[in-house]
Amino acid sequence: MLRHSALLLSAALVASCGGAADDGLVRVAHMGDAASLYAVGLELAPGAQLLHGAQQQGLVRFNAAGEIVPGLAERWIVTDDGRSYIFRITEFDLPDGTRLTARAVAEGLEESIERVKGTSLGLDLAKISEVRVMTGRVIEIRLRSPMPGFLHLIAQPELGVALDEGNAGPMLAEREGDATVLVPIPPELRGQSPRRNWFEIVDRVQLAPYAPRAAAQAFEQGQVDLLLGGRLETLPLAITGALSRGTVRLDSAIGLFGLDVLRPEGFLATPANREALALAIDRPSLVAQFNLSGWTGSNRIVAADMPGDDGSVAERWTTLSLDQRRNEAALRVRQWQVQNGAAAAVSVYLPQGPGSDFLFAALAEDLASVGVTLQRAEQRDGADLALRDSTARFAGARWFLNQFNCAFSAPVCSPDTDYLVELSLDAANPAEEASYLAEAEQTLTATNLYIPLGTPIRWSQARAGVEGFSENGWAVHPLFPLSKAPI
Repeated sequence: MLRHSALLLSAALVASCGGAADDGLVRVAHMGDAASLYAVGLELAPGAQLLHGAQQQGLVRFNAAGEIVPGLAERWIVTDDGRSYIFRITEFDLPDGTRLTARAVAEGLEESIERVKGTSLGLDLAKISEVRVMTGRVIEIRLRSPMPGFLHLIAQPELGVALDEGNAGPMLAEREGDATVLVPIPPELRGQSPRRNWFEIVDRVQLAPYAPRAAAQAFEQGQVDLLLGGRLETLPLAITGALSRGTVRLDSAIGLFGLDVLRPEGFLATPANREALALAIDRPSLVAQFNLSGWTGSNRIVAADMPGDDGSVAERWTTLSLDQRRNEAALRVRQWQVQNGAAAAVSVYLPQGPGSDFLFAALAEDLASVGVTLQRAEQRDGADLALRDSTARFAGARWFLNQFNCAFSAPVCSPDTDYLVELSLDAANPAEEASYLAEAEQTLTATNLYIPLGTPIRWSQARAGVEGFSENGWAVHPLFPLSKAPI
C-alpha cells in the first residue's frame, strides 16, 4: 500500500509541475491545530473528518453540494417499505491486487458500526438491524423501521470502510509536516473508465491546520485558496474588505446551538428558574452585530420541518411579547432572591474568539434585563453554562434528541426522553414514531437543561476560481471535489 501511494503521489507531482500561477495545488486552511486535524477517536473532529473521508470512503459519500453520490457502492435501491437498502459494490482491484468484494465491505462497515457504539453516532445507527452479504457484489442493510435520512447517516466519515488490503480512496495522502497533500486516485483504480492524462487534468489538495487569526491572514495574503472550519467565535476574523468582498460563504446548516446547564444548582436548581434565562434572551437580536440575514434564532431543541414532524411541537411563548417574557422572568428572579437572600448570578463558558466576545456581551445584556448577572468562565469545568454548537448528521428529530442521551450528556439529559426515543425505533408506523419523538422533545424541553438559541453558524472563505466548493445545509466540504476529479 505504501509503495502504491508513493508512486501515485510521485506521478501527480511530476504532472503538476508548472508555472507559479497555477501549480496544480489547491491550498486549504482548516481552523484548528494539528492535533484536531490528525485526531483519532470514535467520533472525529471536523478537521479529522475531512482527512478520514478523503482516504476511506463508505458505501456512499458527499459531493461538494452535500448531496449523496456513489462511494464504494456504484448504485443502490430502497425497498417500498423503506426498511431495506440494497447496494451494488463497484468492481475494482485494491492496491494489493485483490478484488473488492461485498463481504470485505460488509465486514468493514460492521466493524465501523461496532466501534462507535456508546456514542451519539452509535445511537443514530441504532435502526440498523443487519448488514447482510447477498452476492459477491451486493450488500443489504436492513432497518428496524424506515429512516428517510439513512443515506446521509452512512455517508459520515466515521463510517468509511477500512479494508485489510488498503484504503480504497477516493484519495491518497502523504503528510508533509503539519500539512497533508492528497491526490485523487485514477478512475481505473476505482472501478471506472480510464481517463487520459489524469494527473494533468486534476489538482492535488493540500490541507493544513491554522490558528484562526493566522488562517484569516493567510487567506487575505493569498497564501491559501480556501479557508474552512469557520464558526461563530471566529466570524469577525473573516476578511470582508473591498478586495475580498463576496468570499465569505455561509452554510445554512441545521443542528444545535444553545446553552447547556452544566450545574443545575443555586439559581439554576429548578426548571422554572432555568426557563427564566430562556425567556429573557432576545434571539433575533442575538447575532445582529454579524449581519447574518435569515438567522432569527429558535427556542426549540429540534429544528422545524424535520421529516416525520407531526406538527405537535412548535416554538414556545408565541403569544408573549419579549417584554412580557422578561417581566415573567424578572418576577421569578426576584422571588428567588427574596427566598435566598442572594443575588442571581451564573457563569458561562464560551470558546475563545472575538465572536464569542460579542455573543457574551449580548447574553449578558439580555440576562441583566431580568436581574441576572452573567459572568465569563475561563474553563468549562466549574462553569454553570456552556455553549453547545454542533451540526446535524441527518435530518431527523432523533439526531437532536440523541445528543442529549444520559449515557454521555449528563446532567443535560432526561431518562424519560431516552426511553421515548428508544420506543420510537420499533414504532409500528411513521405516525407512531413521530408521536414518540414529539413527546420526547417536549419532555426534554420541560427540564430546561438546554437553552436553545438557534441554528449553528458555519462559514468559509473561497477565492475566486476555486472549483469543487459549495455552501450547503450540512456544512460538509469534502476534499475530493476540490481536485476537479470527475465524480
